[in-house]
Amino acid sequence: MEKFSLSRLLPFTILALVAILAMFVPSLPNFADTSKYNSADIAWVIVAASLVFLMTPGLSFFYGGMVNRKNVISTMIKSFVATGIISVLWVAIGFSLSFGTSNNGFIGDPTSFFFFKNVNSSAPWSLAPTIPLLLFALFQMKFAIITPALVVGAVAERIRFTSYLAFIVLFSLFIYAPIAHWTWHPDGILFKMGVLDFAGGTVVHISAGCAALAGAIVLKRRKSKEVQPANVPYVILGTGLLWFGWFGFNAGSALAANDLATSAFATTNTASAVAGLAWMFFDYARGKKPSVLGFCIGAVVGLVAITPAAGFVAIPQSAIIGLVAAIVSNLAVYWKEKSGIDDTLDVFPCHGLGGMMGMILTGIFATKNVNAVGGTGLWYGETALFISQLKGLAIVVAYSFTVSLIIFKVIDLLNPIRVSQGEEEKGLDETQHGEKYVQGTLLIDNNGALIDKDSAETVVL
Repeated sequence: MEKFSLSRLLPFTILALVAILAMFVPSLPNFADTSKYNSADIAWVIVAASLVFLMTPGLSFFYGGMVNRKNVISTMIKSFVATGIISVLWVAIGFSLSFGTSNNGFIGDPTSFFFFKNVNSSAPWSLAPTIPLLLFALFQMKFAIITPALVVGAVAERIRFTSYLAFIVLFSLFIYAPIAHWTWHPDGILFKMGVLDFAGGTVVHISAGCAALAGAIVLKRRKSKEVQPANVPYVILGTGLLWFGWFGFNAGSALAANDLATSAFATTNTASAVAGLAWMFFDYARGKKPSVLGFCIGAVVGLVAITPAAGFVAIPQSAIIGLVAAIVSNLAVYWKEKSGIDDTLDVFPCHGLGGMMGMILTGIFATKNVNAVGGTGLWYGETALFISQLKGLAIVVAYSFTVSLIIFKVIDLLNPIRVSQGEEEKGLDETQHGEKYVQGTLLIDNNGALIDKDSAETVVL
């Protein structure tokens, strides 16, 4: 057993204090007036929220399959643990900061929905009038969960678990909540600028991509970058779960069971299909073999790029969004390999740049024929939306990268953010969690010990 210290007691103490504080929050009546709600819309958004939740374990498989076998478990749990941390944080204060009464368009009043105190009895969200505010809050919670989980891919194989937990909390409070407020609150600064982000191009993917870049810079390069993916079938499974869950992510953002949700569903699938094929065929045209990883990564890039555009562009134009995003991200991965930046699983080239391309292409291809409350893009002869998209993109990139860099450096000052060289060489599964990923055929040697045939290592069960 490891030596006890006060610092080891801190996470449990904070959680216990939060739970105790919650006991004293008064209970208010549930859904005082149900006549305003639409049961079909409620049913669809519940399903959509569940689909978005599924994306986080899907992301765990997607990332876990691509890292070294000695870091599979540690990589997967860093994504999946966000379901616990952000769920608690969102109920306590995250929803208030994101969607509470606006303070000059920058952040919500933290007391608005403190511990969901007023959520059950409050009027519906102004942009989702046919579902309870509580359901809107739960749907948005799933977005808040997966966003910091995306950053794991850039810092995998070398970041301390406790340091990453601290990052999740600080990222959610100081980056995710403000950007969500700016973009999706009717009084938010980006919303008032006319920036369109249907399901999270800026809020989720650009913010996470820029945080990933900051994390990779602070953590520096791994000792060895020679990585054989531990389990490619995991990557396929993760891609399938992400693709499936993304229908809730994008189509659910219509916040109603209507024609807009149907259109967003179709644009999501089309962009992802084109991007997956584009990545694989583009590699093939450059002399590579058509790889499984290539199709999977490309499909996810397509999903990222269509996210801000899904409810604003028509189905035919979603194909070009998938194509362009796949090529840009593919080339960015190639250029990144020649740089000194060690973004382990290419989070910035895929999610950061994918989100940026999606925001720009929304400014080009958006049309009010799809969504009357959207805008008209450059392709249809108007420039105002395109310029707004560029301004919004620049603001979010600058803010999320700068604040993420500060967060990572502050955490590093308080507690070394990177594992030791010995821990890195041994693997984070064993050194951070005391567990081991076992794959392949087990043999019994002459001494009766279990040996992994693939690695020739002794397996402790």
